[in-house]
Amino acid sequence: MRQVPTLDIRRYDTDRAAFVAELGAAYRRFGFCCIRGHGIPRELIDSAYDAFVQFFALPTEVKLKYHVAGSGGARGYTPFKVETAKDSQYPDLKEFWHIGREIPRDSRFADVMPANLWPAEVPDFRLGGYALYEALDQLGTRVLRALALHIGQPESFFEDKTDLGNSILRPIHYPPIGDEAGMPNVRAGAHEDINFITLLVGASAEGLEVLSDGQWLPITTEGDAIVVNIGDMLQRLSNHVYPSTTHRVVNPPNASARKPRYSVPFFLHPNPDVVLDPLDSCITPDNPRRYDTSITAHDYLMQRLREIKLI
Repeated sequence: MRQVPTLDIRRYDTDRAAFVAELGAAYRRFGFCCIRGHGIPRELIDSAYDAFVQFFALPTEVKLKYHVAGSGGARGYTPFKVETAKDSQYPDLKEFWHIGREIPRDSRFADVMPANLWPAEVPDFRLGGYALYEALDQLGTRVLRALALHIGQPESFFEDKTDLGNSILRPIHYPPIGDEAGMPNVRAGAHEDINFITLLVGASAEGLEVLSDGQWLPITTEGDAIVVNIGDMLQRLSNHVYPSTTHRVVNPPNASARKPRYSVPFFLHPNPDVVLDPLDSCITPDNPRRYDTSITAHDYLMQRLREIKLI
């Protein structure tokens, strides 16, 4: 059975050429790879999850205190049935929270990267949530070093393009499905991610599937493995060398269907002013330049948020 490979990122330091080749091949083939050996402590992941579960268990009227209408969900809480996958007729069956990068309020990006909100009702939310944000940000930087080498760039190529990136940690709660008359059993509709790469740490129930050669492949991880996939911005920058693959979250066909599902993706974004023009090293006679117009990461993000009905 075809499946998305799992690679140990420690091999970047011990067997670099082979690791870079295998990682690049996985992303060219699937747009997805599972990464283990990353060193993020299980205790950090578990404590952050516990805080997120506590928040989502609060009464709706309490959670809505942290919903900023008209903000596109940039920070704080977004309630059920708001986000809608592009071209889908149904909203996603989920509620979520956005944690963003902490930047000085006099930063040149402060106007497009608002300050974080933190729920006073869950004291551990801020500490655990931002610690997990920073750990996944650092892991994403390591993955991007290998991807840069694979497309003929210096390993540090992405670092000054993501050091102030508008990256988001998104704790998500999918409720048990069963009382949604007329709704499909898809918790998150088929979609591609907007950003550079997405790192998904743990999921409390199965359901993630990736579209490969016209078939939906379930993604399952073992041990400490984290799912890492390509987003549309990196697909554009790499001239589709790295594909942004369609994926979805379905309701599992077993007892898990009646359980809530929690998941915490980290969407690693470039700095808002990065121009997403295809790189020369990714343009070849077999893969001619696919984009003729320039667009910044921030303008691309705004365009996509309108498409998925967040703004």
